[in-house]
Amino acid sequence: MQRAWTRILWAGRQRVPGELPPLAVLCLVFLPFALGHYLSCLLRTINAVLAPQLVAAAALTPAQLGLLTSAYFFAFAAAQLPVGLALDRFGPRRVQGVMLLVAATGTLAFAGSGTFAQMVSARTVMGLGLAGCFMAAVKAVSTWISPARLPSVQGYMIAAGGLGAASSTLPVQLALHHMDWRWVFIWLAAACVLAAVAILLLAPTPPPAQARPFHRRMLVEIAQHPAFREVAALVLVPHMVFFGVQGLWIGRWLHDVAKLDERAVAWLLYLSMAAVIFGAIAVGMITEWAARHGVPPLTLASVGVAVFIVVQSGFLFGWAPTFPMLSVMFTLVGTITGIEYAIVAQSMPRTLTGRASTFLNLLIFLGASAVQAGFGVVLSMWQPDAANRFPAAAYQAAFGVLIAAQLPGLCCFVLRQRRLVRGTL
Repeated sequence: MQRAWTRILWAGRQRVPGELPPLAVLCLVFLPFALGHYLSCLLRTINAVLAPQLVAAAALTPAQLGLLTSAYFFAFAAAQLPVGLALDRFGPRRVQGVMLLVAATGTLAFAGSGTFAQMVSARTVMGLGLAGCFMAAVKAVSTWISPARLPSVQGYMIAAGGLGAASSTLPVQLALHHMDWRWVFIWLAAACVLAAVAILLLAPTPPPAQARPFHRRMLVEIAQHPAFREVAALVLVPHMVFFGVQGLWIGRWLHDVAKLDERAVAWLLYLSMAAVIFGAIAVGMITEWAARHGVPPLTLASVGVAVFIVVQSGFLFGWAPTFPMLSVMFTLVGTITGIEYAIVAQSMPRTLTGRASTFLNLLIFLGASAVQAGFGVVLSMWQPDAANRFPAAAYQAAFGVLIAAQLPGLCCFVLRQRRLVRGTL
């Protein structure tokens, strides 16, 4: 065992992309960065279960709860372009190792927060520190994995995030029987330090690439790239909705509209987040299968977005018998939006993959923060009942706005495809 581990570490010192054996890629690249992404998704979605404790600790209104949770997204978005520049210049090992230590500081500060302002500040630092987790993982695996294998490997990475999201539900609810919510964050801060040490000690550093210097025109160049523009037009808004609603409002909807108790909500959130694991792996495998049979990834994404909108229509029209299933289907089908990352990573020049991916992330998380905060603002237009539940009409109005925002992108894609088909006839 020791001899095998020595061979893996020695392989990691051979820093030429494409020459690492599969076992070394798994142990030195995938697992350390997957741990960081796992913690990022856990901390992103944990407020869905801890909402009652946080509301009680600081007497939060729905709008404040939405703002508190979305502060993570605002910080996440603000850090994307600097993180992308740093990833292309210094590599994922150095950038991600340092940023996870920043995340540990913010998580520990959140554990000691007692007011709304302190919570928002700590969660902002938390979001800053975790802003590079997935993009660093994308940069790392795109360096050491062949392009043909990227969709499935990135699917596994998204599945690791789904495992983190699942861990933020029922496991956290069970942990609250043995410790205060503040201690949960103390342990998570320690886990961030562990992930940082693992990446700094184990992950290989590839030879420095000739990264192009940053200039404002570069963002225009990325945004005008055909692959980036097409995938953003179709999938960007659904991705914003998926992240924004999944991280907070699904749990509140189950409590307010489905009228389930906290334990039932935690169980359904656990199933919902666990569905991300299956969905992410399935999306990666189906994407590779479709590519072998000549089906473009964007066509596959359009089918997924259409099904995702149908699922949201269940919330809008109040399909009461399917309330538990709707919460699971939302996250299962919503994982199709992760196909954006694979398309961008496959289509952009390698010297721009870090900045292109983080620019995409910037747009996603800015939108997700707006969705999360805006959803709370819409709910606040209605008065809660004696049990602090908002009426179904409030949620229907919010989901109606979200569906209306997603339909134009899907309709434009369908019309464009019809024009292309007619042009080839």
